[in-house]
Amino acid sequence: MCLKLDPTLIPGLPSPKPKFEIWVFGPRVEGVHLRFGHVARGGLRWSDRREDFRTEVLGLVKAQMVKNAVIVPTGSKGGFIAKQLPDPSDRDAWMAEGIAAYKLFISALLDVTDNRVAGQIVPPPRVVRHDEDDPYLVVAADKGTASFSDIANGVAREYGFWLDDAFASGGSAGYDHKGMGITARGAWESVKRHFREIGHDTQTQDFTVVGVGDMSGDVFGNGMLLSEHIRLVAAFDHRHIFIDPDPEAACSYTERRRLFDLPRSSWADYDTTLISEGGGVFARTAKSIRLTDQIRGALGLADDLESLTPAELMRGVLQAPVDLLWNGGIGTYVKASSESNPQIGDRANDAIRVDGEQLRAQVVGEGGNLGCSQLGRIEAALAGVRINTDAIDNSAGVDTSDHEVNIKILLTGLLRQDDLTLKQRNELLVEMTQDVGLAVLRDNYEQNVLLGNARAQEHQMLGVHRRFMDWLTQRGELDRALEFLPDDATLEERAAQGRGLTSPEFSVLVAYAKLALKADLMESSLPDEAWFHSTLERYFPAPVREGYPDELGKHPLHREIVVNSVANSLINRGGITFVYRAMEETGASSDQVARAFVVARECFGLPSFVDDVEALDNVVPTAAQTASYLEFRRLLDRSVRWFLQNRPSSLDVAAEIERFGPHITATRKRMSELLVGGELVRLERQAQRLQDEGFPRELALRVASLLDTYSCLDIVEIAAETGRDLDEITSMYFAVSEHFEIDSLLFRVAGLSRENRWDALARGAMRDDLYSVLDSLTRSVLEATDSQDDSSTRLERWVQGNSASLERTRNALSGIDSLSDPGLAPLSVALRSLRSIVRAGSATT
Repeated sequence: MCLKLDPTLIPGLPSPKPKFEIWVFGPRVEGVHLRFGHVARGGLRWSDRREDFRTEVLGLVKAQMVKNAVIVPTGSKGGFIAKQLPDPSDRDAWMAEGIAAYKLFISALLDVTDNRVAGQIVPPPRVVRHDEDDPYLVVAADKGTASFSDIANGVAREYGFWLDDAFASGGSAGYDHKGMGITARGAWESVKRHFREIGHDTQTQDFTVVGVGDMSGDVFGNGMLLSEHIRLVAAFDHRHIFIDPDPEAACSYTERRRLFDLPRSSWADYDTTLISEGGGVFARTAKSIRLTDQIRGALGLADDLESLTPAELMRGVLQAPVDLLWNGGIGTYVKASSESNPQIGDRANDAIRVDGEQLRAQVVGEGGNLGCSQLGRIEAALAGVRINTDAIDNSAGVDTSDHEVNIKILLTGLLRQDDLTLKQRNELLVEMTQDVGLAVLRDNYEQNVLLGNARAQEHQMLGVHRRFMDWLTQRGELDRALEFLPDDATLEERAAQGRGLTSPEFSVLVAYAKLALKADLMESSLPDEAWFHSTLERYFPAPVREGYPDELGKHPLHREIVVNSVANSLINRGGITFVYRAMEETGASSDQVARAFVVARECFGLPSFVDDVEALDNVVPTAAQTASYLEFRRLLDRSVRWFLQNRPSSLDVAAEIERFGPHITATRKRMSELLVGGELVRLERQAQRLQDEGFPRELALRVASLLDTYSCLDIVEIAAETGRDLDEITSMYFAVSEHFEIDSLLFRVAGLSRENRWDALARGAMRDDLYSVLDSLTRSVLEATDSQDDSSTRLERWVQGNSASLERTRNALSGIDSLSDPGLAPLSVALRSLRSIVRAGSATT
């Protein structure tokens, strides 16, 4: 029996409620598949929890949703139990029955899934269907089914299912995750970022590590080969405990490489002559393990301890005072002190598990799934440990699989048209392995930059983050308690301590920000607009986009691919709350914000800026890079609001880029020539500070003048409306800005509170009004003076002609400079005084 349900209509089901649930029941197999959207993916698990496998799957799919925020599909997860397994002593018979149950489960899922034939949706035969068209069903490997992808694809072929061998990624004609080392490499991007923040380069400087796993495993093995400077002090798997108290980086790396290449290796295969004095490899079956002085020292154990049980020693490994704790194993090893072991649901590791506050590693890398509970992560982060979540760290695996599926969907269509042979397709997939890997790692890198930026503003932006969580809750998308996000009382306590959200909490919000934006954009016309076809093209590796350009727009998921790419770019560079804040301050819709962001991104050259700043990894302090990213974010904030306010009805992305891009590019390269007086002094001072930290001169000037280039938007508008020369307007604009000290006033406005919505609105309005006054003053001077003179002469004459009103303004503004922290009231007075000059100048004109 197989039923497809809408859980949102079923009262009493635990949260979160998926969009679709398929329930399978039969004499040999029972299972469930939970899917949170029409386009969703996730693994199928061979469960051993006969009584509560739905609870297990529900817990897994919640994490899958967060992990999938970076890819096209949302999260799904399935699990089944084989009900007629023979005695496990007959391993072959036991596995055969498990595979048979798996095939029955796959068949049942396909029995109630629509197919796509010749571009048309075809409902399954002999099925009563009450839902809308729903043909997208993909699966992946999980616990117990790691080698079953070809089996699943075989069933899909028997059904003639349109996805063919894209149904289950990672099969014999798919990307080999272990061979690529992609999951570990993705998580290593998180590790490298954490270490950069503490001034350590993992690729050139030695560092100490403890871990969970062994060298035969994909994530642990690949991870421990990603730097030749790893000094692996200790590790354990389900068989052994390995301890090398004072490892030598070079020779231990070589030995780990040998074990990785040795089929079915274990720590028992490690050459013990290479282990430093006092170390060794110990069986977990031993009753006790004698401690040497070297082991006690390496693990930070008490001097009076003579021996420990294997479980106690493994707890010591987890709590070792090292640089990195690398999890590449299966199980949950870190919880919060407020949690009990039964709450974790991993009885096999109850005796080993430690609390987050007990960790002494500086950094945790979660290559494996569920290595820490979320509360355990938060507790560790509050104690100073640098840690994200497993969903952030090891997302490269699902990201690779998603690229594989989307590429195969396109190429399978060509196969059916006889435009490509299966051999040619498979060769093309192999050819693109490196391209896919680099694209995936790019996602990992950018999400770590995003989290680093968020951590840098954790206290400053706490009020905004609270409002953002409230907004997501009102949309019905976020349950703060379910995601272990702090309540308002906890946030108040953290604010009093000068703290904010932790990196594990930011990791959750990143996912929800992207999921909310993607849901909104899918309902808009944005992915159908011609300009965004280039976004679709960039998603695919060069051999596909160059070899089959006419097929890209026919991809069944072309809209989803565009939306996913736009959402990733916007949130990664704009920040977690970027869309929400723009909507809050302008009343615009999320798709309007996205269009404005893309225009601003292209006009102000964000890609080239990012390339230049990233080139300084491990060259300049990471904090300086973060400050540069945040400065560009301020430029994006202002420019996006400009477009939303000046193009309230519609925004033609291509036309606006063509209109503004060339002038902005030309002007930013001349900024040191255009600024005068105090503004030039400020520019040079900021640029020199960046140069002192290691920035090249050209980049230092670009960072220091980012907000100055924002004015190009008004300058181009003035030119379009007056017909005047751009150079004439540009020169006068900056001369007026310097004379009236607009730069100083904008700096003070930036210091205003944005704790609540009204603060944020008032702050934004004040900034916009200042720019509006600058725009008006520039127009007034241009209209009232002779264009044959230079800007300084024209401004001087205009000032002389309006001396009376200017004197009154100077008197009104004289007291503001003496205020260390002027609030909204004195700045409002200053703004009113400047407006009076505009009126006086207009009257004179």
